Amino acid sequence: MPKYTPLHETHLSQGAAMVDFAGWHMPLHYGSQLQEHIQVRTGAGMFDVSHMTVVDLEGERTAAFLQYLLTNDVARLKQQGKAMYSCMLNEQGGVLDDLIVYYLSDSHYRLVVNSATRDKDLDWLGMYTEEFSVRLTEQDQLAMIAVQGPQAIASSLSVLPEQCRVVASDLPRFCAIQYEQWFIARTGYTGEDGFEIMIPAKQAADVWSALQAAGVSPAGLGARDTLRLEAGMSLYGNDMDEKTTPLESGLGWTVAWEPPGRNFIGREALERNRAQGVTAKQVGLLLEGRGVLRAHQKVLTEAGEGVITSGTFSPTLQRSIALARVPVDSGVECEVEIRGKPVPAKVVKYPFVRNGKSLI
Repeated sequence: MPKYTPLHETHLSQGAAMVDFAGWHMPLHYGSQLQEHIQVRTGAGMFDVSHMTVVDLEGERTAAFLQYLLTNDVARLKQQGKAMYSCMLNEQGGVLDDLIVYYLSDSHYRLVVNSATRDKDLDWLGMYTEEFSVRLTEQDQLAMIAVQGPQAIASSLSVLPEQCRVVASDLPRFCAIQYEQWFIARTGYTGEDGFEIMIPAKQAADVWSALQAAGVSPAGLGARDTLRLEAGMSLYGNDMDEKTTPLESGLGWTVAWEPPGRNFIGREALERNRAQGVTAKQVGLLLEGRGVLRAHQKVLTEAGEGVITSGTFSPTLQRSIALARVPVDSGVECEVEIRGKPVPAKVVKYPFVRNGKSLI
């Protein structure tokens, strides 16, 4: 049986093309994936991301718990509402999931983890809660709407509770505020500015309608994927998984090596990996010839074979782009095997697009 978000009936009433996504019935687009992508880059669009898993962790040793389970160091979070991106690893250094953690107090943190890894994540976290005397609460009564784009902040303010509009308008990036049951975070997955707003499920349809009235257009999973790839943002299960480490997946920056005495799960494996030398790296690709780059296509380099982990046609750049894992000694020139034929491509730094502008 598929799972439905609190906005399911709203999506159907607005003519969304619905697809299965990690067991959830989700909108792919509302008529034009391309137009939705452009709307987010130039104005404001909104996504139903209520399928994401929100978990609250409470207890005096919650910080120590998260320092042990995450690659990044939550001790760096000092300001209430401050957020941090991190990976959670297995003992072999493979990525169990990537997530955002919010500091609410010394004894209270909030995690937002991927929907596809919900059961695995909750089981993994649950293995250690008793040891650290941490109380875990899944906040499945919440809906979540991501409002993204250069006009996202201005368009959202009239919809927020009046008591927090002024604070929200000046909220720094990667920070959040809470007012009653509203949780407003200046985060996103598009490379644009905006909010991710958590609200009680029963209010979701009204908030969605109010955002539309304020000029925010609905957008689906299709545009979300092309936007995040232009922004060089990884997708769990494609660009990293349990068989790849952050050092091989372009996520080495999420690993806090200091202080050296902090023992997090997977650290020993990562240190061995770093000492022996990483054999693969994550790069951006631009297709030089005709075709579209897709996940799983073979990348041919002078140093050996690699593979595309995520690929698409970029509406902003009007050319095909990809993230790929290639041998660490690979150079700038390569080829991608498309339908059995090698097509020239170039290795580039990503992100490809940020705040609506090309970085290539």
